[in-house]
Amino acid sequence: MKKTSQLYIGIDPGLHGAVAVLRGNKFIGVWDTPTTTVKRGKKTHNVYLPASMVEVLKRIANDYGSSLMESVVGLEEVHAMPGQGVTSMFSMGKGSGLWEGIITALGMPLVRIPPQRWKKEMLADGRGKDKQASIVRALELFPEAASHMARKKDEGRAEAILIAEYLRRTNDYDGA
Repeated sequence: MKKTSQLYIGIDPGLHGAVAVLRGNKFIGVWDTPTTTVKRGKKTHNVYLPASMVEVLKRIANDYGSSLMESVVGLEEVHAMPGQGVTSMFSMGKGSGLWEGIITALGMPLVRIPPQRWKKEMLADGRGKDKQASIVRALELFPEAASHMARKKDEGRAEAILIAEYLRRTNDYDGA
């Protein structure tokens, strides 16, 4: 049974991903995945900050008056795609694994959602399935989130919002 006070947390696990929160059908907020840039040799790379990832989820529960167990998390299930580079695939898998471990360690209910499933539901009606379509759809559903998606690179935020909304609409979890 859906609770109006239920927190629905959607996570796009990429390095440019995000964590979005809905309470019932109301947009609460969105946070970028905590990362930093490090230099290795002549190149710079983004890396995940696991301790900060933990703090994001704890802060959400604390700030919005919900215990971690009264939240449900939808984590996009990542997989390799043709044409995707090895480094990119490794990074996405690492981010997904970090989020899954953190969510599990915090005792939060977790649902792994394949991108094809949430996109089929949330980007129906010939919208396309690209990143820009996610931004447009998230803004249609939650215009109050516009200030969080002002840049083209904010598609991770939009996708996190759509994952949370998919979770809310489908009640796609068993509470465990």
